[in-house]
Amino acid sequence: MLNMIPLDEHTLVAAQIKPENFGDIAKAGIRLVVNNRPDGEALMGQPSAATIEEAAAGHGIAFINIPFTMNTLTPEHVAQFAGVLSETDGRVLAYCRSGSRSSLLWAAARVANGADVNAVLAQAQDAGIDLTQARPLIDSLGKAAASNG
Repeated sequence: MLNMIPLDEHTLVAAQIKPENFGDIAKAGIRLVVNNRPDGEALMGQPSAATIEEAAAGHGIAFINIPFTMNTLTPEHVAQFAGVLSETDGRVLAYCRSGSRSSLLWAAARVANGADVNAVLAQAQDAGIDLTQARPLIDSLGKAAASNG
């Protein structure tokens, strides 16, 4: 069973998903899957974004590819995900290797959409995800994404 962590009523995060997880994903009411993991990050065991997109389509679930590493994360990634969060009806599942990058992206996107960074960090903490060390990065990325959008 896939471990999907709800960050808010609309957004969940997970570690790497596989095509066989889409039964669970569909049952959870996910309408959109967002990949935050670059292809080829792992030598083995990582399905390509195209493979995940095909599995999503087979279950009537939309797919968006926003891959990044912590070294390549930009305000543009945050602005793109902020748009996804504000424009998507239904539940969104973002995934990466462990779920950490996707959680950080969610937090920065919430700040970009006008949420207070401390409230966002508290919400993540309530979900069992501690982002406090990334507070300066989340705040600066979120504010930069908002000012560029």
